Amino acid sequence: MNEEREVRIDGDMKLYRIGELAKAAGVSERTIDYYTKLGLITPEERSLKNYRLYNDETLKRLERINQMKQEKYSLEEIKQTLIKWSSVAGEDHVTDKLTSLEMHMQRLEREVNELQPLLGQLKPVQARKLLTGLLPQSAACIEALKYLLEHSSLM
Repeated sequence: MNEEREVRIDGDMKLYRIGELAKAAGVSERTIDYYTKLGLITPEERSLKNYRLYNDETLKRLERINQMKQEKYSLEEIKQTLIKWSSVAGEDHVTDKLTSLEMHMQRLEREVNELQPLLGQLKPVQARKLLTGLLPQSAACIEALKYLLEHSSLM
C-alpha cells in the first residue's frame, strides 16, 4: 500500500516511482526511461510490484543533467562527465562540486572564446583601460583562462 503514495519512505530514504521522479525533476516519464536506458541514472531498487524506484540522489543527478543540457552539452558529454566524477570521488557532495566547477570553467571558456575577437578589435589604450577596471583576481583569472585556451592542445 505504501507504493501508492506519492513518495515511499524506506528507512530514512525517499524512493520515487518513475512518474513521481519525473514530476519532481520537471521532465517526462519517457525522459526518465531514456536516461535509465542510457545509463545516466539507475534505479535504487524494485518494488514488490516490480516498479523501478529511484532515490533522492537520482533526483539531484537529474538536476545536474538538466543544468548541463541547458549549457548545451550532449547526452554523451554529460554521461562521460558524470562517469568521470563518480569514479574520482565517492562522496556525492564532492562529485557535485567538481561537476559544477568543471561546468563553470567550460562556460567561462566559451565566454572567453566569444570575447576574444571583440578584444582583438580594441585599440591598446581601450584594452588597457578596460583591464585596469577589473579586480586583480579577475584579471589573473582571465589571464589564466587565456593561457589555458592557448595551450589546451597540450592537454
